[in-house]
Amino acid sequence: MNETSCLKRENQAFTRWSLLLLIFVLWGALDTPNTLAQTEQDTMVANAYLARAKVFLQAGDYRRAVEACQRNIDHHPSVEAYVSLAYVYQAIDGYLAYLAKQEDYVKVEQLSLNLTAREMIDLIDPPNVMPRMAQELIHEGLRQQFDITASMANRLNRTRTDELWIQQTVWRETHPNSWWAGVPEAWQW
Repeated sequence: MNETSCLKRENQAFTRWSLLLLIFVLWGALDTPNTLAQTEQDTMVANAYLARAKVFLQAGDYRRAVEACQRNIDHHPSVEAYVSLAYVYQAIDGYLAYLAKQEDYVKVEQLSLNLTAREMIDLIDPPNVMPRMAQELIHEGLRQQFDITASMANRLNRTRTDELWIQQTVWRETHPNSWWAGVPEAWQW
């Protein structure tokens, strides 16, 4: 009788553990669609910010391009997000270098205003900056922000960062006079 009682208890314990395991498996299966939906939603939000940044780059609205990339980092921090922001800093610097080479200081001043003007008060009290000084100030600030952002991307995944910079280098080489107004096709913004 003792052996029968022990076997019954073992069967009952096995049955209980099996039911508990089944509950956890079913619970995980029920939560998986929610997790997948959240991942898809996060990707869509990131793509929306990057799509906006791409339009802003094309329009030459670099301040808003930076802001869109910063929002992308806030909502979807990743190597790609940090590299995207670093690329925008680099694009601004590339455009600035192009303008300096062309000696188009009117557009340098416009770029300076684009990066600093944020309020309606700027319409009646514009921030006046001498264009050549603005070029140097903007260049130094961009280099610092680029270095910081690129190092953050490297800390997350150096190999992936290097892959993205290779794609960016190819883009720049194939679009030497306008690369700053767009992004590499491989990035699918």
